[in-house]
This record gives sequence, C-alpha cells and structure tokens, in this order.
Amino acid sequence: MGSTSAHTNEGLGRRDLIKRSVALGLISVPTMSFLSACASSGGDSSEDKKPKGQTSKDNPFGVAKGGKIDVVIFKGGYGDEYAKVWEAAFNKKWGVTATHTGTQEITGKLQPRFNAGNPPDLVDNSGAQKIKIDVLHKNGQLLDLAEVLDAPSVDDPSKKVRDTLIPGTIDPGLQEGKVVALNYIYTVWGLWYSGKLFKEKGWTEPKTWDEFLAICKDATSQGIGGLAHQGKHPYYINVAIMDLIAKKGGLEAMKAIDNLDPKAFVGSDAAKAAVEAIYEVVEKGYLMPGTNGLTHTESQTRWNQYKAVFITSGSWLENEQLKQTPADFDMKFMPMPLLPGSTMPYEAIRAGSGEPFIIPAKAKNLAEAKEFMRMMLSKEWSTSFAKEANSLTILQDGVDPSVKLRPGTQSTVEVAKKAGTNTFRFLYTEWYSEMDTAIQNASNELMAKRIQPAEWLKRAQAAVDKAAKDPASKKNRRD
Repeated sequence: MGSTSAHTNEGLGRRDLIKRSVALGLISVPTMSFLSACASSGGDSSEDKKPKGQTSKDNPFGVAKGGKIDVVIFKGGYGDEYAKVWEAAFNKKWGVTATHTGTQEITGKLQPRFNAGNPPDLVDNSGAQKIKIDVLHKNGQLLDLAEVLDAPSVDDPSKKVRDTLIPGTIDPGLQEGKVVALNYIYTVWGLWYSGKLFKEKGWTEPKTWDEFLAICKDATSQGIGGLAHQGKHPYYINVAIMDLIAKKGGLEAMKAIDNLDPKAFVGSDAAKAAVEAIYEVVEKGYLMPGTNGLTHTESQTRWNQYKAVFITSGSWLENEQLKQTPADFDMKFMPMPLLPGSTMPYEAIRAGSGEPFIIPAKAKNLAEAKEFMRMMLSKEWSTSFAKEANSLTILQDGVDPSVKLRPGTQSTVEVAKKAGTNTFRFLYTEWYSEMDTAIQNASNELMAKRIQPAEWLKRAQAAVDKAAKDPASKKNRRD
C-alpha cells in the first residue's frame, strides 16, 4: 500500500464514478447538544448486557436489534445532515439507536473521552480541530479497519469491501502499514475562481505561473486582491506550495517529502522554485488585503464578495460557502498553474480521499460501528451522502446517475476527468502531524513577510529531519 502506482492509477477507477455525479439541497436541523449526546451514551449498559447477534454473510459483525451507536460528525463543509440520514437508515435496518453529535470542536469534545477510555463508536475526525491520527495510533487508540475492508460488500457479497473502492483511496489512512482511518470523500485540491468575474474582466484560466501573476497584477490595479488565503489556517496556502513542488519536480519530489529525504526541501530545486513563486505574490502586493489575519470562512466569504480573484481550497469549498455565494457567482475549480520547466502537465491535480472516519479501539459498540462503516460503503449510503453533501465518495460507481451536482463541484469532476491518471497526493500530513504543523507555521511567517523563502526551506527541512529521527517513521514508506 502507499505506493505511487496506486495513486497514479486512481484516474482509471474514477472514470465511471465521474459519470454519475451528485447533489443538492442542504436542510438545516438543530443538532443534539454534546452534553445530551454524552448523557445518553454514558456507558449505562456493559458489554455483558449487550444483545449479541448471529454472524452471517449479511451480518458479518453480529449486530443485534436493540443496540446503540454513538456517532460524532465534523460539522464543516459537508454539514452533518448526511449522517442523520445514515443513522435513520441504520435504525430501520438493524433496530440500532444512534446518538448523534455534530461539532467543529473534535479535539475539545473528544480528547477527554479518549483519555477517560470512553470514546464514541465512530468519528468523522476532520477540520482544523481534528485529533491527530498519528498520535491516536501511537497510543493504541484506533481500531485496525482491515476487518471492515475485508468484509463482504453490501452490494455484492462476492467482493470484499476494499475491492469496491477507487484505487489508492485507502492509502491516506495508513499508519505503519495498517489502515486505521477511512478517508471517505473523493477530494481534489487546487485553485478556485468566479466564472462571472473572469467573464466580466475578459480573463482566461491561467495555465502558467506568469499568466497567473498577470491576472493578479491586473486585478490589483483595479482594487481587487489577486490571491486570498485562509491566513489563520496556513494548511490552505500549503496546498499551493506543495502542489507547485509536486508539479515542478514530479512524483519524486513529492515522495522525497513523504519519505523524509535529507534533501526534501533544502537542496530541492522544485521546493526552492515553489516557495519563491508564492513569495513573489506576497512581495508584489497581490494578496487580498487582510487575508493573513482571517479564518477560512472569513477569507472565503470576502472572495465570494469579489474582493479577490483566486483562493486555494479543496472540493468542500462550494458546500461550505453555500449561504455566502451569490447565485450567479459561477464557482470554478482549476489545477495549480505551472512553473517553468515543470515535470507534470498543467492538468495534473492533487486528488484522493479526504474526511477520515475512525473507530476507536475502546468503542463500546464495536459490532455496530464496523457495520455502520460497511454500510457507508454501499451504493445506497454513498448516494444519500452525495445528495446531502454535494460530493463524491471513494466507492467506485457509487452514486446514482439521477443525482446532479452544483456548478463548482461539477467543475471538479470535469477537471479530475481531464487529469486522468495525472494525480498525486502527499501523505506526510497524516503520517507526521508535528512536521505538518511546523511547515504550516513557517508558511504563516512567510506570508506575513517575517521570513524569506530560504528560511522557509530551512524550517521545513528541520521539520523533516526531526520526523526522520523517530524510529516509527521507518515503517511509513512510499516506493
């Protein structure tokens, strides 16, 4: 697992999925408060008293009627309505009652529960406040999901669940060779812009970095920011920096970072060119004013108000900004433009799976949690997710063709189709959370002009070298 070949083949498995698309309409329902969720899941029934079901091909984990499941969902760009639909379907099929918590404060709400040995049964561990997967894994707090992935598929019991997924999409959930997180959503990352603004200004999609800078310059002369970024969350500007590195230096440059190479950053021509290109945007005054001090939603909302031309994000952006996006905005997604001498084509994109779901090792209702995850990977549940959250899942051919996508998400599908097998995906963000944070912090300093590109490269390399000293890092490897 984790090989580049898996990633470069993702496009093939995706073509049928792309034809089926997705969609629409989010309904806002007040979520149960965390306290009431905790109260109702507070361990009032021990394992001994729990009903046990007969295992069979249709019930591989032995779920029994009358059981419970405690589900915590990150309520961000995809909302949590889809999970309520799933929970109702789960109750209808198995007679299992769900306790539902929708929150953005994953670490704040759940770290005390993990520490006390009373975690939920299934968690969508995402967002800026997610619990670090590598830390949970090292502490033995995550279930190895091999049992779920090797179970019979709901739709075709002659196949294992893992054989129904888009190739390469389970790789980001790997820790030391074990899949401990299921990244459920097929995600692309890159640049976004307004089709309406482009049409009004007579701009065309920039395929080279020079063309990108020319649009930023033109916009700035008209009082519009060139590039907005989510300053308080430098994860987002790292999308641009890391995409430029991968596209300039190819898969080898990407693997050098994931494999903690002593020349991953310092000594890498691709890394030097990428960070200097981003710094040029800062130096020439092409950033949207104030963007360094804004949260992701604040920055994205100003972008929706035409205060900047471009913004970096993943394919959850449209859903996250539904209420702030003007009806005629015409949201569009595009690949990162090319630096001179780039190894990859313009069409290449960062793509793969996002939104990690985990099952805590000490979950009280393990059979229910495993079956819930198995059902997530059925066509019925994949389609209901698509309807509620306007996004594709990692299930091959997993969305009913009757479902329609919103404009921005439809454009991600079209870009992904053009990319074909030219996709790439960094894994250091999942494997080495401390290194990821250090690189984000360096990017924060860079965007504020407090450090220069050479210092950014030094800090990023120091973070790599520190991660490489951990003996566990030897078990994470991309070939």
